[in-house]
Amino acid sequence: MMIGAQDLMKVRQAVKSHLGEKVRFKVNRGRKKCLVQEGIINDVYPSIFTIRVNIDDRAIQTLAYTYSDILTSDVELVVCKNNKRI
Repeated sequence: MMIGAQDLMKVRQAVKSHLGEKVRFKVNRGRKKCLVQEGIINDVYPSIFTIRVNIDDRAIQTLAYTYSDILTSDVELVVCKNNKRI
């Protein structure tokens, strides 16, 4: 399956519509390794989006992913507000 510019634009718009909202995301790290975390969609850029994650009470981490990560199922996002899958 080929990923087209239209597909990336749709995913970008979906992520942008939830800017500032809390999400639960699952990252496929390969070889049956998955990371599941919660964070807030922090920024949306032309090629990437960032999620701010609280590691503990004092540490905050910003993670960046591409829109193609969502299309290839390397990253799955679920908006916590109503559990709507992007």
